[in-house]
Amino acid sequence: MPTPQLNPHVPARYDIAGVDLASVDGVLSTTRSVRLRLDLERDVPHDLVLDCIDLAEQGPGGGNQASRRWLLVRDPQQRQAIGDLYHSVVGEFMQRSRDATAGTGHAMEQVMKSAAHLAEHLAEVPVHVIPCVWGVHDDSGKPGLFDSVLQSAWSFCLAARSRGLATAWTTAILSKDDELRDVLGIPAGVTPVALLPLAWSKGSEFGAVPRRRANEIAYVDGWGRTWEARGGDSTARSLSEGPGATVEIDIDAAAERVWEIVSDINAGAAFSEEFVRAEWAPGFDGPALGATFIGHNQHPAVGEWNLELTVTEYEPNVLFGWASGETPEQAGARWRYEIDVLHGQRCRLRHAMRIGPGPSGLTMAITATPDKEPRILARRQSEHLANMTRCVEGIKALAESGT
Repeated sequence: MPTPQLNPHVPARYDIAGVDLASVDGVLSTTRSVRLRLDLERDVPHDLVLDCIDLAEQGPGGGNQASRRWLLVRDPQQRQAIGDLYHSVVGEFMQRSRDATAGTGHAMEQVMKSAAHLAEHLAEVPVHVIPCVWGVHDDSGKPGLFDSVLQSAWSFCLAARSRGLATAWTTAILSKDDELRDVLGIPAGVTPVALLPLAWSKGSEFGAVPRRRANEIAYVDGWGRTWEARGGDSTARSLSEGPGATVEIDIDAAAERVWEIVSDINAGAAFSEEFVRAEWAPGFDGPALGATFIGHNQHPAVGEWNLELTVTEYEPNVLFGWASGETPEQAGARWRYEIDVLHGQRCRLRHAMRIGPGPSGLTMAITATPDKEPRILARRQSEHLANMTRCVEGIKALAESGT
């Protein structure tokens, strides 16, 4: 791939077929906020920062308006003033959270450690980059402001990463808008959208981090409708493609409290119109990997039925999953609760299920009327979404009430 031509008046030309995907994907999968590994001692050449901005300016903007501006803060006194403002907004909170979670194994322990480190050393970071845009957001919903700058700000982070530099995406200081404008002389009518501390990274090795798979968080033709695989757009939907459903809800309660509820195999019985009750199979008296229980269900079109279910995923305060069938390949359905810790005593509960690939009552219905398979699957997804929504809303009410 040719070296980028950064002169904006002489656009570079690229043979896209010759792009080194391994390098591009490596940058995309390893660019994230870096705090502990920012080199506070090494100077960052000004020309190198401008190169990153030249690349970032290739990003799209609403109406193709040249509205982005970049404020680079190198002056030690100004950096100290910004550091003081940032610390006054979130620094003390981050320090308290770091100290409270240190050595506990809490899900936010490492995040709070690195966040507190940045708050304590922000003034020492060689360059503060503040992407701005001409315009003031009026909450009208009209495009053309933040959607004209955020993508370029992230392109700047990617360009920096590819050159051995590190950034951290921060926005807390924006709550001190008047004070920030006073320090830097930002005029009225211009909106700063982020603060990107920029420094050389300590070490060159960065790895990708665990994230949810795309087929778990990408919804198809309606919110909450998932597919593990899909054929072409013209392909009729089938059970072999792993249809599923996902619902999420934010809860103002600690993850431990929500876990007490969802790790009870009867958690959804009070709210679902289909799940009636459950009891542990002989030899088991609580959740653990490999434990089995019997679920009792009902449906107006099917009647009543029972299923033997096996706990397939179990991590206290984080994850509880179960499935029918002896192996994942034979599962008629797979279910799980996931708990994400949010800032404060809050969390997000995610309830997800996948149909198949093993046989179930749904398989029999499709076998009887194969021409109606897409319609049967769509209806079943809707039923699951409705019942799962009732469950998470009920769990939320229980957790927040403290009962």
